[in-house]
Amino acid sequence: MSGLPLYILLCSGEHERVQMAAMMASVGAVSERAVEVFVSMNALSVFAKEAPAEGRYRGGPFSRLLNEKRVPDALGLLRQAKELGDLKLWACSMALDVQGLEMDGLVDGLFDGPLGLTKFLSDAESGQMVVL
Repeated sequence: MSGLPLYILLCSGEHERVQMAAMMASVGAVSERAVEVFVSMNALSVFAKEAPAEGRYRGGPFSRLLNEKRVPDALGLLRQAKELGDLKLWACSMALDVQGLEMDGLVDGLFDGPLGLTKFLSDAESGQMVVL
């Protein structure tokens, strides 16, 4: 399945939304579709290196089910998608600045670099965009 590139703007740190973004990104990438994920606002803290694995996600009842059923972790899904498909992951440069984070403060091996919202939105004009 190839087609229009998929652009995902992830600004929520809620477990269910992060999980959905990772699932959409991984399915798109392994289906030979170019996928770009822009991580901003509260979502950026999910990707902080110092976030403990057991406290990385916050969410509601469905989040508890995801944990109980041992659903594959969102970060793991994104890693697999990068290995198997065309996935780029960007950290919002403004959110990095506001939170006082550097790229080396984010989990290793996931991000392609920092990016501004203007550039991401400009690129997204060539594809389909989903906001979570």
